[in-house]
Parts: sequence; C-alpha cells; structure tokens
Amino acid sequence: MKLLLVVNSSASSVTARARVVIAKALSADHDVTVAETSRRGHATRLARGATADGTDVVVVLGGDGTLNEAANGLAGSHTALAALPGGSTNVFARTIGLPDDPIEATGVLLDALARRAVRRVGLGSVNGRYFLFHVGIGFDAAVVAQVERRSSLKRYASHPLFVYAAITSWLRHYDRSRPRFAVHHADGSMVDDAYFAVCCNTNPYTYLGTRPLDIAPEATLDRGLVLVSVRSLGLASILGLAGRALAGGGRIRHSHAVDYRVDLTEAVIEGYGPFPFQVDGDYLGEVERLTLRHEPAVLDLLVP
Repeated sequence: MKLLLVVNSSASSVTARARVVIAKALSADHDVTVAETSRRGHATRLARGATADGTDVVVVLGGDGTLNEAANGLAGSHTALAALPGGSTNVFARTIGLPDDPIEATGVLLDALARRAVRRVGLGSVNGRYFLFHVGIGFDAAVVAQVERRSSLKRYASHPLFVYAAITSWLRHYDRSRPRFAVHHADGSMVDDAYFAVCCNTNPYTYLGTRPLDIAPEATLDRGLVLVSVRSLGLASILGLAGRALAGGGRIRHSHAVDYRVDLTEAVIEGYGPFPFQVDGDYLGEVERLTLRHEPAVLDLLVP
C-alpha cells in the first residue's frame, strides 16, 4: 500500500529514534513517504496532497492536534487515517485501542494494514472544522489555553501540568461570576446558564495518567454527538463532577449541575460575550457563536 507518514517532531513523545524505527517498519511491506510538519495547519495540507496523489493511508505520528489537522484534510475522501501516539495524552489513539507506546503501536498498525481494517466513521464539526473526539467550550478551553502557555513543560509533566492549569484557571483565569453562554438545541429547548460545556464524538473525554475521564459513554464513532453542559462552577460541583468522571459509567449525567443530551445532530452555542473554545486539545481562541454538527460516515479510519 502507498503510505504517507506525517511526523510532528515537536510532539511530546516523538524522538528521532522512534521516527527511524517506525519508518523502517512501515517500509518493509509498504511504499512509504515521510513528511514532517513545520507549523500549525501543515498536516491538513499534507493530508490533502496525499489524497490527490492516490495515497492509501496517511499515518500520523504526533499528538491529538496533528491528528485532528490530518483528519480535516482527509474527511470526505477515501484515503484512510491511521494514528500513532506521539503526544502527551494521545486521547484518540488510546480511545480506538492503540497502545500508548508509538513503537508498540506500530506493530498493531502493521497488523491492521495487513487486514485492511478500514472503517468509515462519523466526525463532529464546529463552525466547519471537524473534530475526532471533543470540543471544549468555556472553562475547559481556558484550562487548555493555560497549558499551551507552558507547552515546554508538556513533554516532562503533562498530566500534573493539566491539574495545575485547572486549579489556576478556576482561581484566576476564568470568570466564574456569571454564566458565559446559552446552548440552543434542535428540539427548541435551551440551557441559558452554562459556564462550560464539552461536546463529545467519542468517550472518554480525556485521560488523567492511565485513568479515563468517562463523561459520555453514548459517544461513539457510529452515533450522534453527546453534549454535556455544566451549569455551576462552584467548588463542590466541580469536585463532584471530577469524581463522577473518574468513577466512570456516565455517572456525570446524574449531577444536578449538568444538562446531558445524547445522539445530537446539531446544537448552537450563543455567548454572552466572547468565550474560549478548544478542538481535540488545541486552543483556538475566543468566539461568540459556535455551531456543532454531527457528520456521519465522513472519514476512513484504520482501526486495530
């Protein structure tokens, strides 16, 4: 098969040795071209070029942000996306069952290539940009923004850094004095007092070390979106939500502070002024309106 290996050398877990070993392993049975990303958005352009060149599979060695960019370049085509974990958390790669070690994951990927284990899956979209696993709106995105300001530490202390960023964002970097936006659903109902929200295309939402934060078990690649809107940022509410997420089983839906909707095809977020958002772990700034949609059967994905 014809493969393009897209490498983000700046990603937390990518090393020169891993890149060489992975490229050599893939080249044993396949026609492999290696391309390195050099700036934000580059992986999208590389993936689009691969579809034009008749590439069968784009393999991404990088973090969730690089994988998201490649997915945006491949959506709607019949060039498949394959993930190799190279970031600090690797949410999507772990969600679909890959080991967190990139060289070990390459062995699993080679087996999937031999079986041509390609599956057509659905994605979410937000203001026209596709997402693989989630969009974070409000407080969640403010935490990601704080992490990105200390990106040099992610390679060495990614999970403690996220915990630190969550605490400092709650204390100093996010306005908790008022609701930040309203959530308008296609059935005409509205949540008018949301402080933050997470829209999930898959579950878990993320990982804390080896522990998944399970907030939306109904979110799968074959179903509509799940939207979790949080209506309180009080300390008791936040600690309760964190405990429910760590406990798993979708217990977060039973919190009085949460509005929980499943199998959504569309929702609109209207801000009471600008609010931050992030897509698949990449902070994208502030907006006043977001349109969320489910896009069924839009991406070919190589699965373990």
